[in-house]
Amino acid sequence: MTGADDALRQFRLDGAVAAITGGARGIGRATAELFAAAGARVAILDVDYEAARTVAAHIGSAATAHQLDVGSEPDVDTVFDTLLRQEGRLDVLVNNAGIAIRRPTVELALGDWQRVLDINMSGVFLCARAAGRSMVGQGSGAIVNTASIMGLSGGGLYPNISYQATKGAVVNMTRALAVEWAPSGVRVNAVAPTWVDTEFIAGIKANPDLMAEIRRVTPLGRLAQAHEVANAILFLASPAAAMITGHVLAVDGGYLAQ
Repeated sequence: MTGADDALRQFRLDGAVAAITGGARGIGRATAELFAAAGARVAILDVDYEAARTVAAHIGSAATAHQLDVGSEPDVDTVFDTLLRQEGRLDVLVNNAGIAIRRPTVELALGDWQRVLDINMSGVFLCARAAGRSMVGQGSGAIVNTASIMGLSGGGLYPNISYQATKGAVVNMTRALAVEWAPSGVRVNAVAPTWVDTEFIAGIKANPDLMAEIRRVTPLGRLAQAHEVANAILFLASPAAAMITGHVLAVDGGYLAQ
């Protein structure tokens, strides 16, 4: 084996057990497929169990499907306990589940605000806590949270206050957990994607003028693809990023560089 071959192995997850929330679609599905190709056993966690089963069947024996509402504390604890009993360990968590309610602030009902907080912020906390209990005990692990450019920017193309607020919380939650768990060998990082060409932004894609403006404000001039975000997640989860923790990696075509 050459030195280059050995170096490239640092980007693999051979033998690792990984859990991916929101794993049935978009970035989550692309990440599940990439992790499996990189040698991991993948648990696809999604509120849509049938969609999760479809993805697991597509991946094959390296994948399992689990129904999970990340906003439910009992659900999170039960699913992670089950996963740990089945697999014996957990090496990687990708906190990817999220929702958006794009509505003017003065028209946003408290219940809608709270629903976004429950999924995008409390869900990240609950899953990180459940995974952390195992990872801290075993003295190793990697968590990658899906933040957003809107966690580091006020946006401005359309109102989205609950999404921006929760993704900002994910950014600092990532930093806080990284500092707290570093002595236990657990790394915590995040990706901050731009607009990604998935069904998550179907409503935005239906507006040609808005799409043109998004391309205009993005230096690379296009949307990201789900696999491009998955590539960044794999890097942060892999041994290649062993000295990286508390970092938020923008996958944004240069948006935040302006």
